[in-house]
Amino acid sequence: MSGKVSLVGAGCGAADLITLRGLNRLQACDVVVYDDLIAPELLDAAPPEAERIYAGKRYGKRALPQEEINRLLIDRASQGMQVVRLKGGDPFVFGRGGEEALALDGTGIPYELVPGISSAIAIPEEAGIPVTHRGMSRSFHVITAQTAQGLCGRWGELAALEGTLIFLMGLHALPELAEELIRAGKDPAVPAAVLSGGNAPHPMAVRAPLSELPARAAAAGIQPPAVTVIGPVAALALTGNRSGLPLDGRTVALTGTDALARELTPALLSLGASVFRAQRSAIEPVETAFPWQTLADGQERWLVLTSPNGVRMLWSHLREAEIDLRRLHRCRFAVVGPGTGKALAEYGIHPDLCPEIYTTAALGEALLETVPAGIPVLLLRSAHASSGLRQMLAGRFPVTEIPLYRLRDDPQTAAHAAGRLAEADFLLFASASGVELFFSHHSEVPDRVRCICIGPVTGEAFARRCAAPFLLAPRCDREGLLSSLLQAAREQG
Repeated sequence: MSGKVSLVGAGCGAADLITLRGLNRLQACDVVVYDDLIAPELLDAAPPEAERIYAGKRYGKRALPQEEINRLLIDRASQGMQVVRLKGGDPFVFGRGGEEALALDGTGIPYELVPGISSAIAIPEEAGIPVTHRGMSRSFHVITAQTAQGLCGRWGELAALEGTLIFLMGLHALPELAEELIRAGKDPAVPAAVLSGGNAPHPMAVRAPLSELPARAAAAGIQPPAVTVIGPVAALALTGNRSGLPLDGRTVALTGTDALARELTPALLSLGASVFRAQRSAIEPVETAFPWQTLADGQERWLVLTSPNGVRMLWSHLREAEIDLRRLHRCRFAVVGPGTGKALAEYGIHPDLCPEIYTTAALGEALLETVPAGIPVLLLRSAHASSGLRQMLAGRFPVTEIPLYRLRDDPQTAAHAAGRLAEADFLLFASASGVELFFSHHSEVPDRVRCICIGPVTGEAFARRCAAPFLLAPRCDREGLLSSLLQAAREQG
């Protein structure tokens, strides 16, 4: 299969702002070369085995020089790989996508361009500023302020434009930008705004007349990356009517796996919350020598599953072993709670046992009360699982522990979240391992942040690492977390 490069715009902000075509290319790639300000969840859309190469820019320095990025794209595609170059916003709006396309021209390597929503439009819109508006602005003009000092002779042209001026990457030059435009004839009282949004580490919006904007932005402590908007439309704030939503104005930080984030994020967004990942646990399969064909030998067994991840990993092994599921008719299934039961039902099997209290201790008690002594029990779960359940069962049953997966931490997600934690209202923990991985990166929880743990095991892990108070969800599932969150939001008013 011949290689190809797709220059994909990731859009600006939440992961679901990418185009459907861009997502399709990402889901089928062998390599993804990505920049800063990409929603971390987008990288999860690439196949687990895909190579992920960071080529972003921090503090004015690129992780990779542009020439090296060009060579990288050509090299991987020349090896027959499907390469996605994932860029924030749109590849051709100050994204250097044109340079990469020119480098690919003449190489014989097929490449395509997948547009994205530019930050020049998306960031103002996120703040409720339409870049055009009837009776206020019939045009908009996008300028990179990285070369603002070199615009000599053009200040007059820019000042004379009647439409909306949008400066990208210009926070460092804001005082000079405002001064030069006013000197060239721009009205000092014209509305203006500096906006840091999307996936920026420190989202903030500052509005002021142009003459006051630099001082106001400095006083507010706004940080790059930021977009500067100048024109009458900057006075608008058309952010929609969200006042009736219970989590309007609240920010929720998530920890845990991608599967949990996919479950929680849509629900939180629909309730009005802003959401970001404070810690991400990637699922990594564990090699096992267990002979899966023995499950089809007609002997009664109990298969014990303590998470949806374990369910998915089990079915991956069964498919690989080419087991006809009809031959598992003597197997019985026990799950720790309805979330795991729901994951099992997706494969056409409903659990035989689920405790009324969704903890591994309650699951162990239910097995001891229900299953005759001597029946083999298989614990199919994480390599990080505690030994408590196995010890409970070992005196009554022959127990086989089969680690199916481990959790691999993603340091980049934690680093990206470090600057945002203080802005969160709530921090959700869905597993003890998530607690441990979170505190391996963050020394403490900011005072204003209210923490919620999914169950007693997670709560105990949190209490060992942090003296801050926390809420315990009434149920060990998504609904329990949401219920505690909504209750806490109501109490805060």
